[in-house]
Amino acid sequence: MSTLFDKLGGSAGVELAVDKFYDRVLSDDRIKHFFDGVDMKRQRAHQRAFLTYAFGGASHYNGRHLREAHQQLVKERGLSREHFNAVAEDLIATLQEMGVSQDLIDEVAAVVAAPQNQQDVLNQ
Repeated sequence: MSTLFDKLGGSAGVELAVDKFYDRVLSDDRIKHFFDGVDMKRQRAHQRAFLTYAFGGASHYNGRHLREAHQQLVKERGLSREHFNAVAEDLIATLQEMGVSQDLIDEVAAVVAAPQNQQDVLNQ
């Protein structure tokens, strides 16, 4: 049985999706300000590592957990559920643009946009 990571094209598929996703995010007026001053090369690498793990392409993830990674944005810059929803919308639009099937998009959404992930970050 192949993983979601495999179904999305492995490393090459995740890398392409992350690059296209951040291109979209950085032009989204609802959320682009959260990335002011962020080293986007490093951010993209973190996102690729996280998604590789989350989609079953790696057995462990060495990056920060969601709460830790977003804590300062919640407290100091007002990161909210509305912003998480914008990120999810951008991810779905990216995958649609790439021609990913709706079944796979639904699987991705279940992994990365799970309500418990938002709860964990926003209810500090």
